[in-house]
Amino acid sequence: MKAVFSGVLGAFALAALSTTALAEEITIATVNNNDMIVMQELAPKWEQATGNKINWVVLEENVLRQRTTQDISTNGGSFDIMFIGAYETPIWGKNGWLTSLDDFANDANYDLNDIFQLVRNGLSAEGHLYAVPLYSETSFTYFRTDLFEKAGIAKPTEQITYDQFKEMVAKVHDPSNGIYGTCQRGKAGWGENMAFVGTLANAFGARWFDMDWKPQLDSPEWNAAITYYVDLMTKYGPPGATANGHNENRALFKDGKCATWIDATSAANDVKNPANSKVADVTDFFQAPKQATNKGTGWFWSWALAIPASSKKADTAKDFLKWATSKEYFQMVGETKGWVAVPSGTRASIHDDPRLLKAAPFAETIKNAIFSVDPADPTRDPVPYTGVQFVAIPEFQGIGNFVGQQVAAALAGQMSVEDALKSSQDFAVREMTKAGYIK
Repeated sequence: MKAVFSGVLGAFALAALSTTALAEEITIATVNNNDMIVMQELAPKWEQATGNKINWVVLEENVLRQRTTQDISTNGGSFDIMFIGAYETPIWGKNGWLTSLDDFANDANYDLNDIFQLVRNGLSAEGHLYAVPLYSETSFTYFRTDLFEKAGIAKPTEQITYDQFKEMVAKVHDPSNGIYGTCQRGKAGWGENMAFVGTLANAFGARWFDMDWKPQLDSPEWNAAITYYVDLMTKYGPPGATANGHNENRALFKDGKCATWIDATSAANDVKNPANSKVADVTDFFQAPKQATNKGTGWFWSWALAIPASSKKADTAKDFLKWATSKEYFQMVGETKGWVAVPSGTRASIHDDPRLLKAAPFAETIKNAIFSVDPADPTRDPVPYTGVQFVAIPEFQGIGNFVGQQVAAALAGQMSVEDALKSSQDFAVREMTKAGYIK
């Protein structure tokens, strides 16, 4: 291990010397998830090798999106690096708000082509790369094998329907022993509850907009999906579900409180890590359910690092990005935290590494699941947009957040599903009319 570390750090030091002569402090805005916590723990290696320092601004997911969106749209210059995703990157890049990373292709040591092309494409705009990924993901179903066996439920070998899923959930729901049948996102936000609800709606045959960009949120398909969601979570979910986003549900599942959970494949390396999870040895996976269609039932997402165009320290920031998303970084995670903890869905060489495949045999399942997603064909009926759990237009962030709030209110019993969707439809029509999509 010492030999590996010596080579890795030596390479990082040489790279750093070529990009910056004077030490600088860079400010990084990031989300408070497990993979980024690991990065913070390992980042002193980069600091020691380069002499640079990092000021970490660690935020909850919804707050991160608010802060970074406000800062970059006003050219605020508060951050040198932002942790952003596959929704923001193409839009912000096209607006000229991000620094191009096209020169990464010229660095043979970095090996940009080793990053999956699907992922690179999702972080590009008009042929230019604007972010590099830490991990990429789709969604699938986590389940407790011990509870399924006790209930006499066999692991599905093909994609089941949401109706079948609810039947399974009912059989393993055991609140008297602190185990809930399912834990799904309830915290309002386009990237929180609407990530799951968006794919659920797709499964029921819904779409955000028709081919003329007219909102479809008051459709029978959306009604069926949200009615199902509210009923599922009210009967079989944990109390106070509207406070639970990805991180909260991940913690509940790892603590043995949830029998099932449909969420990001990227969480598998944490859930299956015995050092972090009480259910590591009794967790398995199957495909996210379908219903009226199998299109758009698993989302596509990348969490990535980007440099705002307003940063005055782009060279140092680029050096950190090359370090934090390099082959050597992923190998360092494997050597220090265990190969099961390595971020998934990013580099071909890492996914093919025998050490990863031995420690995390589910890595191949994750890779295949990611490649099965088609953001250009996400719904049963035709749509003018790309994106599975989001719509790749600037207006979606506001619309998605508003709809997420209405859905959370319906889950909390504060309004009916019908009223939640009517309010959502009215808001979306106003926003799309104001933006000029419809008249």
